[in-house]
Amino acid sequence: MRYEVLGSLRVIDNGESLAVTAPKMEVVLAALLIRADQVVSVEQLITEMWGGTKPRRATAALYVYVSQLRKLLAVRTGAPGPIVTRAPGYVLRTGTDELDLHVFQRLVREGREHMRRDEYEPASRAFEAALGLWRGPALSELREGPIINGFAMWLDEVRLECHEMLVETNLRLGRHREMVSLLHELIRDHPLHEAFYRQLMLALYRSERRADALGVYQSARAALNRELGLEPGRHLREMQRSILAAADVLDVRPAV
Repeated sequence: MRYEVLGSLRVIDNGESLAVTAPKMEVVLAALLIRADQVVSVEQLITEMWGGTKPRRATAALYVYVSQLRKLLAVRTGAPGPIVTRAPGYVLRTGTDELDLHVFQRLVREGREHMRRDEYEPASRAFEAALGLWRGPALSELREGPIINGFAMWLDEVRLECHEMLVETNLRLGRHREMVSLLHELIRDHPLHEAFYRQLMLALYRSERRADALGVYQSARAALNRELGLEPGRHLREMQRSILAAADVLDVRPAV
């Protein structure tokens, strides 16, 4: 069994996608997967499904949804399914690499460890593999309750950081020309994320496009001022000064 939350919710069994037929069932399954191998209480699941306007028979309805999920997820050999009752609620047990979230987190940890050791080639591969698991915004159609919404916001930040680290490793490897189009796309999607502007300025400068690099600084300044009333931060200002001075520090350094 494979569970996927890095995009819309999906359950894959032997290459076949299993249909979760009711939206409330999807919410219950998503909450259990987010807290995989941990107890999620009945009250937490009810709040996740209905918020502060729960129906009178909310607990009974939850029992029905859990029962339906158990039937759906039961291993076809007849072995017990992964959802276990454990006071005050339920646990969804997962095996190694059954949940794409766990694979993503492992790859990001590996990438960070390689970066700490200045091992940029394996770091780049790890971050690229991690981002390759994504199929779109995580659980975007289910972001109403506190568990899923909080998880999705956190995960969006981790994904953003992963993009930033992938670009950083590739810049360390001298792949500045390859990063230009990706960085334009990232800035389009995250127009207030200063790190991407800084990285694009560096990539363009190393690609012998000094004027374009300085133009990126002006674009960043305009966006920050228009949306937040702020000037660019210290790192972005330092990048501009270094480009104006053609500082040696901007040259590609030998990578491990």
